[in-house]
Amino acid sequence: MSLDPHPPLRKHPPMPPDIDLRTHIRAIPDFPQPGIVFRDITPLLHEPAAFRAANEQLAEIARSFDATLIAGIEARGFLFGTPVAERLNLPFVPIRKPGKLPADRASVFYELEYGHDSLELHRDPSVDRHRVVIVDDLLATGGTAAAAAQLVEELGGTVAGYAFVIELDALEGRARLDGHSVQALLHY
Repeated sequence: MSLDPHPPLRKHPPMPPDIDLRTHIRAIPDFPQPGIVFRDITPLLHEPAAFRAANEQLAEIARSFDATLIAGIEARGFLFGTPVAERLNLPFVPIRKPGKLPADRASVFYELEYGHDSLELHRDPSVDRHRVVIVDDLLATGGTAAAAAQLVEELGGTVAGYAFVIELDALEGRARLDGHSVQALLHY
């Protein structure tokens, strides 16, 4: 099977030219604990034109990375990754938390700011020989994104890059992503 590295973008209704995604991100102070400002994407998801604009921009990033497959990290990476895959006419694979995938899978354990966690990816359908763009809503410290890349690479895929809606620059998460290309729509 031959994959076109530049499939046509799907056509969606035109967007108003003045969509400012930043106005659709809500800041919630002291959540989940004191001193943290949570960047809430719920208003972005609630406004169809803003959500469409974000997905179009993420699709352009994935296209620029010559993606042949899109992977989304549970759970908000699914919200953005599947529309990106659909727009580019590419396959999508979910990278899940433990115990959610029913078939043969690979797992990776990683450190969080406050403990440990793991991610899993099905072995079939395969990411082998694909140029994978990993999509998620937020890049913070980079631990989860790095673990996702480790899974993709262990299963024979190449991480072509990362596409995030938001990057929290002060947490320096991109430093943990081993020199992979990283793009974010918004920076805080």
